[in-house]
Amino acid sequence: MPLYEYYCQHCNGIFEALRPMREASEPFPCPLCDRDGQRIMPTSFAAFTFREGYPRRIPDKGTYWHLGKEVKRPISGPARVGEHPELNPPRPPARKSRGEVEVERDKAQLRRKEGKKMLDSGVRPIKGSPTIR
Repeated sequence: MPLYEYYCQHCNGIFEALRPMREASEPFPCPLCDRDGQRIMPTSFAAFTFREGYPRRIPDKGTYWHLGKEVKRPISGPARVGEHPELNPPRPPARKSRGEVEVERDKAQLRRKEGKKMLDSGVRPIKGSPTIR
């Protein structure tokens, strides 16, 4: 049954009553003075809608909630348990140290030398092999 609001002129009070729809327009006795009160338009209104299966208040800002924090969009795709990509951005890859950079440079230089030796001796390297870049 719907909830309706009524106004009592005698005691100047507003009260609510649960009534069937067919009796909504009829007067209802005031709980304070027991005189008839007339139905009025609601003084407060709360509405909600469903978006993506969850009830949302109106107006809806279009945001979502993840573990008590507001985010702009729901999780889509792989994510760690309990983490949201907006709240916990992925960590950047670690920077290589000088020693690691020098080792990679030496390896690349050795690959080029080995590839040049192969070409000079008449051996054709296989395409896609790591010897020539």
